[in-house]
Formats: sequence, structure tokens, C-alpha cells
Amino acid sequence: MGRGRIEIKKIENPTNRQVTYSKRRLGIMKKAKELTVLCDAQLSLIMFSNTGKLADYCSPSTDIKGIFERYQIVTGIELWNAQYERMQRTLKHLKDINQSLRKEIMQRTGEGLEGMDIEELRGLEQTLDESLRIVRQRKYHVIATQTDTYKKKLKSTREAYRLLMHELEMMDEHSHYGFVAEEHNRVCDSTIPMVNVVPPMYVFRVVQPIQSNLMGLSYNSHDLSLA
Repeated sequence: MGRGRIEIKKIENPTNRQVTYSKRRLGIMKKAKELTVLCDAQLSLIMFSNTGKLADYCSPSTDIKGIFERYQIVTGIELWNAQYERMQRTLKHLKDINQSLRKEIMQRTGEGLEGMDIEELRGLEQTLDESLRIVRQRKYHVIATQTDTYKKKLKSTREAYRLLMHELEMMDEHSHYGFVAEEHNRVCDSTIPMVNVVPPMYVFRVVQPIQSNLMGLSYNSHDLSLA
């Protein structure tokens, strides 16, 4: 028993419509290829689905452009006239915009002012004043930003310097090198050099005697130590 005749009308169900399009698209493509091989025909096939997806086929012996050119010659229909005129109008519009911008640039640099009336000159002056205000505002912003950055760097450098000096003072307090006061006011001088200390940094230490009366006393050469 043969299949029943299918009524040709739009398929309302989107899923069924897409499945039918896919199947019939493949069938049309197959028939076009067979027609090209069996009959040595030159053909071009272009299809768009309802979602805008393109499907096309062209005979291996030609291309789509050649097919269109032959179609225009045979039918006398210019397919590209409307597109060409549209492109010409767009090109003219872009040229006008380019010329206007060039003229405005020249006027802002003080050139081509001869044909301008008083109103145009006032408008140009206001435009330049506004542009100058924006440039100055941007300049001050950049200066303020750089100043803040330098202040932060200076603060960080000072803090690093303070920590470094504090560490050096702590090292000096816990160091076993230099003069050490002992019993009977004796001073022992250790001449062992300090190790792992960054040159040319030196530590000077003055050792005070235990006597309460310092009048008339003089310091010997080894009261001041260079460690």
C-alpha cells in the first residue's frame, strides 16, 4: 500500500518543520549533484532555513558568480544595480563626513578661518575653551596622582629606613664586640672584626668610667673603640 498524499502547507510544529527541512534539503542537494553529473549541467543552489542558516551547492565546473553573470546576460536583469547605488550613497556620505572633520581640525589649529562669520567664530572659541578646560583638568589629575604615588613611595622608604636603623641598634646592643667594662675599672679591647656587617658602616662606642669625678682626667687612645 503506497503512502498517502501529503498536503502542502506550512508545518506548524517547529520540531517537525526542522526535521522535514533537513531531510528535504539533503534530497535536493543529492538531486542537484546527480543532475550535474548525468546531464553536464551548470547549476547553483542556495537555501536559507527559517533560522537563517545557509546551505548552498554549485557545479564543480563553474562558480556562483559566473552563474549570476550568465543569469544577468540571459534575462537582462541587473542584480547588482541596487547594491551598487547603495554603496555609492554610503561612500558619498562618508566622504562628506571626512571633509567636515578635516575642516574642523584645520579650524581648531587656526587655519581656514576666512569664510567663517561671527557666530561660527564664537562657537569655535567656546569649543576651544571647553577643550582647554578638559585638558587642564586631566593634567591636574595626572599631577595629583603622581604626587600621591611619590608620597607613598617616600613614606615606604622612610619606614624601611626606620626599621633598618632599629635593627642596627638592636644588633649593637646585643653585640659582644668592642669595649666591655669589668671590675676595677678595667677596659678590655677586642680587636676581632665584625663579621657580615655591610662596609663601610662602623660602630663607635664611648665607654664611660665609673668614677663620679671626671675633672682632670683624660681619655686614653683605647677609650674610643672602632669596631
